[in-house]
Amino acid sequence: MKNKKNVLSCFIILLIGVIYFAVHAQQKNGTHRADFSGEWKSKESISMGGNIVCVYEEGDRMRSKTMKITEQADFLTIEIPNPSPGAASDTRQEKLTFDGKESRINYDRERGKKFTVKLSAEGQTMTVNSIVHLMVVTPFNINVQKQAFVYLTEVWKLSNDSKSISVQANAKSTSWGGERSWKTVFDKVP
Repeated sequence: MKNKKNVLSCFIILLIGVIYFAVHAQQKNGTHRADFSGEWKSKESISMGGNIVCVYEEGDRMRSKTMKITEQADFLTIEIPNPSPGAASDTRQEKLTFDGKESRINYDRERGKKFTVKLSAEGQTMTVNSIVHLMVVTPFNINVQKQAFVYLTEVWKLSNDSKSISVQANAKSTSWGGERSWKTVFDKVP
């Protein structure tokens, strides 16, 4: 009888151990997600791929061919090198928060943008919806400017091997009408 109790006790302990390790392994697999962190380069900037004016500052991420991304749990930071020749090695930063709440960047009354960011559950796709406001010249009279808006959606997809990011951009504007779509690919710097 005592032998059966020992076998039963060992079996229960073994069963609890198997269940514990199975649950623990599932939790680790469930929390793993892709990461956009790293240094990235492209042949052209995101905005130039669509040949549109959807940026307003020289150091904006939309104009840069290179970027350094640092991802945290609920946001990522994009660092852009200063493109001005002879400038100190100064960088600009843009913080993209994954909470879906609106963020704003305003350089002055006439230029800026507001945007929201959503990250997919697996962390491999990020969607940025922006409204850029800027002043543009009016046709046939370059001395007169008017307020223009660019509505931009960027879908960032990290490749399965985490060696490239493709940015599918779709834009429409109050100044040129119609829609434009283009894709820009950034490769990870080794």
